[in-house]
Amino acid sequence: MRELLAGQRLIAVVTIEDSRDAVPLAEALVAGGITAIEVTLRTEAAVAGIGDIIRHVPEALIGTGTVCTAQQIDLSVDLGCRYMVSPGFTDDLLNAAQQASIPLLPGVSTVSEVMRAMQFGYRDFKFFPAGACGGVAFIKALQGPFKSAKFCPTGGVDVDNMGDYLALGNVLAVGGSWVAPRALVRAKRWSEIERLARHATSLNTGDIGG
Repeated sequence: MRELLAGQRLIAVVTIEDSRDAVPLAEALVAGGITAIEVTLRTEAAVAGIGDIIRHVPEALIGTGTVCTAQQIDLSVDLGCRYMVSPGFTDDLLNAAQQASIPLLPGVSTVSEVMRAMQFGYRDFKFFPAGACGGVAFIKALQGPFKSAKFCPTGGVDVDNMGDYLALGNVLAVGGSWVAPRALVRAKRWSEIERLARHATSLNTGDIGG
C-alpha cells in the first residue's frame, strides 16, 4: 500500500447513493488535488459508480471500502480497483486478500490486532475508528514497538486535526469523508467539494519515506 499511495497523503472516503453522481464527484476531488478515492461498498449504487469512475476518470486511484468478505475481495479485483480497505479483519479475510492481485489495507484498533495482522505479512493498516481509539497519541505510541508499520487513520479525522496525524512518521495517509459530505453530493454541489478538496490538499504536509 505504501508504494501505491506514494505521494497520496489524503484518501477521500465516499459513499455513492446515485451512480450518476460518481463521475462528477470523482472529477471534483481530482480537480481539488485528491486522486486517492475509497468508495465504500455500502450501497447498491457503489458497483456501477466504481465502474464509471474507472472508465471515465483515469486519474483517480480507486479502491473499495468496507470490504468484509472474500466475495467483496473478488468483486474489487473484477471491477479493476487498485486497492481495498477493510474496517477490521478476520483470518479468512487476510488469507483471501493474500491471493488477490491488489493490496488490502486491513483495519486495526488494538495492539494485538496489529501483531496478528503482521503475522500474515501486513505492515500497512487502516486505524479505525481513530478518534474513538486514542487518535494521535495512540498512533504515536505505536512507533516504538512497531517500527516497520504505517497507519492510515480514519474516523474522527478532519481538516482541523489531519495535520497532527500527518506529522507522525508512521502515518501513511489520512482518510475521511469530510471532503465529500453526503449533503453536498446529494445537492450535486461539485464546485464546493472541489474547494474542500483543494483546501485539504493545501494542508498536506508532504510525502513520507518508504
